[in-house]
Amino acid sequence: MPTSHQQTSRSEPQAAGNGHGDTSWFVRDRFGLFIHWGLYALPARHEWVKHREELSDADYQRYFEHFNPDLYDPRAWARTAARAGMKYCVVTTKHHDGFCLWDSQHTDYKATRTPCGRDLIAPLVEAFREEGLRIGFYYSLIDWHHPDFPVDRFHPQRNDTAFRQAAAGRDVGRYAEYLRAQVRELLTRYGKIDLLFFDFSYPGDDGKGRADWQSEKLVEMIRGLHPDILINDRLDFPESADYRTPEQYVPNEGVKDEAGRAVVWEACHTFSGSWGYHRDEASWKSVPLLVRMLVEHTAKGGNLLLNVGPTGRGTLDQRAVERLRGLGAWMQLHNRSIYGCTAAPAEWVPPADCRYTFNPETRRLYVHCAAWPFRFLHLPALAGKIAYAQLLNDASELKFHETAAALHAALKAGAPRDALTLELPVLQPDPVLPVIELFLK
Repeated sequence: MPTSHQQTSRSEPQAAGNGHGDTSWFVRDRFGLFIHWGLYALPARHEWVKHREELSDADYQRYFEHFNPDLYDPRAWARTAARAGMKYCVVTTKHHDGFCLWDSQHTDYKATRTPCGRDLIAPLVEAFREEGLRIGFYYSLIDWHHPDFPVDRFHPQRNDTAFRQAAAGRDVGRYAEYLRAQVRELLTRYGKIDLLFFDFSYPGDDGKGRADWQSEKLVEMIRGLHPDILINDRLDFPESADYRTPEQYVPNEGVKDEAGRAVVWEACHTFSGSWGYHRDEASWKSVPLLVRMLVEHTAKGGNLLLNVGPTGRGTLDQRAVERLRGLGAWMQLHNRSIYGCTAAPAEWVPPADCRYTFNPETRRLYVHCAAWPFRFLHLPALAGKIAYAQLLNDASELKFHETAAALHAALKAGAPRDALTLELPVLQPDPVLPVIELFLK
């Protein structure tokens, strides 16, 4: 967990660009499930396997011919996410390999043409909605299978000179039309969609960006179909972005715009080192670390989008299920320190090894203690501001003192003059990350 304790302002975060999607639910819900699933679940050695191993379409075809997730149960996925405390999901409708999980009318490279033989998006949308989660679609701007997608520095056959020469006449304009047609399908078949996560632009030498995707036309179409939908910041079209998407790191001080104002943001993270199912990858994050990550994001005014990579048979990786259960156990008792919360006012600086989250509507401040203090905890600048204090896990009262005069001599020297001093039990409470709930006057 980063060591900086500097907090962002409590002022309302701005959209990341001039986007006009509805961010109210997004900054309230804070915690979502990312799902990376597709043909790459079969090789089970990273979702970029086609790129990493420089596989041709012919090499990759064997996964298409054997894709048959016979144990796919999206209701089980949705229940697992809901019990973990997640409030929305984002599913990869199409990743960089170009394979589509829905029955697109614009390609045969889709789940309905595999042994699976069915649309996999429709039952997922239904299942997650039944559990009360909002729906987001990930759509890759990249497509290594499409015949009009020009070869570039990320293409699997980038180093195949003969292939590059043969593909020299590819028309990215036609590909942009295909892209829009598929996004239109996704936005007109499954009811209200709350979020679109595009991935990704890489303008410059041998890359692609705004002009290639025809981002202005794409966004105009999207806003016409779903005016309130959230669009991320990866179209190389900053004006359209509703939120920013740092990946696999926690910003030290949240995310701000060029003027220094807090903006809406969400960081996406894996449980391990891969987004797709990776059978042999072992660097899995622990439950205590994942809980601290969730708190860290909320404390800096951001969301956490945590990824699962289902197997080729359509089940969730048991390593992910175990961690989601652990997160759910903590969230069951502590979710009000996450939902509706954001960064605390900048003048309230938490003590070492602590993080604050603040709910401006309920006017409650939450102190997350990564290291349990011995007997007393001094909270600078909070003297005279607190009406009641308790442990959040069991609602047991904590006594507090508002002046150094109320403390014995050994403590007076260490207590800031304007600090609130909490009396804590010697034994740390059971939760992997204890939380103190402070009710402001």
